[in-house]
Amino acid sequence: MGVTEFGGPEALEVLDLPESQAGQGEVRVRVHAAAVNPTDTVLRSGARRLESRPPYVPGMDAAGVIDQLGPGVGDRLTVGQQVVALVVPSGAHGAYAEQIVVPAASVVPAPKGADFSAAATLLMNAMTARLAVDALALSRGEALAVTGAAGAFGGDVIQLAKADGLRVIGDAKPADTALVHELGADDVVERGDDVATRIREVVPEGVPGLADGAVLNERAVPAVADGGGIATVRGWNGPAERGISVHPVMVAYSATDTAALDRLARQAEDGVLSLRVAQVLPAERAPEAHRLLEAGGTRGRLVLDFS
Repeated sequence: MGVTEFGGPEALEVLDLPESQAGQGEVRVRVHAAAVNPTDTVLRSGARRLESRPPYVPGMDAAGVIDQLGPGVGDRLTVGQQVVALVVPSGAHGAYAEQIVVPAASVVPAPKGADFSAAATLLMNAMTARLAVDALALSRGEALAVTGAAGAFGGDVIQLAKADGLRVIGDAKPADTALVHELGADDVVERGDDVATRIREVVPEGVPGLADGAVLNERAVPAVADGGGIATVRGWNGPAERGISVHPVMVAYSATDTAALDRLARQAEDGVLSLRVAQVLPAERAPEAHRLLEAGGTRGRLVLDFS
């Protein structure tokens, strides 16, 4: 499923592309499920222009079975193994496909006990969350605020931060307050453009770190203490006053960090990370999935079924 011309969800169509072969250090995965992420809608719409030529296939999260190993892969992965892959889209290379060839370093065994749809929701959001928490470099017991806490990225930040021993303040609309508490947040404040004020009511001196899943950017900065940090997910890099450091998080640069990817899969296996599926749709209904995502309010991930 991809686009030959940028546009709205209706631009997504079934594409018939040549079969790819695994090259040096690569594996081919028979994809059973691909998660739908906000970055996929950005690619589809053309909001982020690409140097490659069409067609363009979105998708950064794939779960499936290895059906071909390229030379030099070694014995870590095997044909027939159930895996998850973090995909960096490029032209016709994206996770919305029946088969995809990816670097072996971007592929790890799927969490035991998770079906393909659930497994497909893991890596892109969890890796982004891991990078955000690591960038803020807080010590055990320190406070981390999360905006967009009920979303996939925000939920993963909460769970990883709690596993690291941090105190977490999340935001939520009233209907999501219980969910954000269930994810592990110690305190929940009402979401909105002035959420920084409400975070300051909980932590008057400001939080030493904030992960901005709601893409509030400069509107979130007042919640951060002098000399603290804010991790951003859409490339915003400040400036921020009062000695606050801004850390744009780009997951594509960590797509081949096998050890980090595998740790996330094992944390999902152990229940540290929740695999939250909002709805599973047949792959051909990708336009509907994009419309649902762009309408907002989805809790968990929409997933396309390529079985």
